[in-house]
Amino acid sequence: MKITSIGRASGVAVAAALALSACGSSSNTGSTGSGSASGSGSSSSSSVAAGTKTADSSCFSGSLSGQGSTAQGNAMQLATTDFASKCSGAKVNYAPTSSGQGVTAFLAKQVGWAGSDSALNSEKGEPAKAAAACASPAWDLPMVVGPIAVAYNLKGVGKLTLTSTLIAKIFSGKITAWNDPAIAAANKGVKLPSTKISVFFRSDSSGTTDNFTNYMNTTDPTDWTAKHAKAWAGKVGQGKPKSAGVGSAVKATDGGITYVEWSYAITNNLTMAQVDNGGGAVALTAATASKAAEAAKIAGTGNDLKLKLDYATKAAGTYPIVLVTYEIVCSKYADATTGKGVKSFLSYLVSPEFQGKLSTVGSAPLPSAIQAKVVTAVNAIS
Repeated sequence: MKITSIGRASGVAVAAALALSACGSSSNTGSTGSGSASGSGSSSSSSVAAGTKTADSSCFSGSLSGQGSTAQGNAMQLATTDFASKCSGAKVNYAPTSSGQGVTAFLAKQVGWAGSDSALNSEKGEPAKAAAACASPAWDLPMVVGPIAVAYNLKGVGKLTLTSTLIAKIFSGKITAWNDPAIAAANKGVKLPSTKISVFFRSDSSGTTDNFTNYMNTTDPTDWTAKHAKAWAGKVGQGKPKSAGVGSAVKATDGGITYVEWSYAITNNLTMAQVDNGGGAVALTAATASKAAEAAKIAGTGNDLKLKLDYATKAAGTYPIVLVTYEIVCSKYADATTGKGVKSFLSYLVSPEFQGKLSTVGSAPLPSAIQAKVVTAVNAIS
């Protein structure tokens, strides 16, 4: 199924970097733990299709913990704060550890749900392991569209265009200086310094890495030969933990470049390259990222809503490097209290109210067609 409609986001107003707290323990088959979260958010001008079906929004009482993707960290900070104001008896804590750590914790029954920028990996047996942990099938539910910025710090260069080939060659170490003739050819009229390129990558298991390496391998398998994975497979660069780590490293390094989820590029005031997949240079905005999400196809079955993104798109005005963060859940929880908490919180996440706020934290809403399917799936959690 092709997704053909999405709420359009306009303008981005992101507050200063948010402090993200550590996570207590919970269980996808047992009682939930406790933790704390703080933050704030404001309504945006994003629109969600009128008449969108909503999920069961009943509150629960008690504590619920999740962990995983740092890419959705700012969105979760906003969500947990908003949810607490609506459901005073509920305390939801989300720890932005990394997609890999989130999945590991979920499989170990340490959290009620996991956030991951990649769906459960069948080649690694993760769906079967999750089903065993849940004693029921586990579902991948897309929730947040998170564009991946190619962020750089280059003195005197405020505007830069990179093609898919240039990106692959830079991150593979085949291009090592900013005034390389290939970069200059894509940036006519721009005075490029001879500064050494300093690549920064995620040192932790990361869904952002998985999606970014998938983009490079899909668009230029000659220069980026490694298949996508949550662990960085490049031969050059310096590893830094989490989105905040690579963002801070680039900000502090003249000549630095990294891949980072959009909201972290914004909160670190990083300059972002335009990307040209062959259809012209495209700046990263909520609208251009949304166009990429529209082309996604559902690759899962039933209420397992794994998506296939078209990284190689050449459609004009489409920013091609996006990820979708999944909330990985049990379809039926052994512990009814945990199940009720997960269902209640995810009902708010997929609501038009919250989806309409995502552009305020550097993310984009789900396409309306997939949003409706997520509502159906959330309502089926027990």
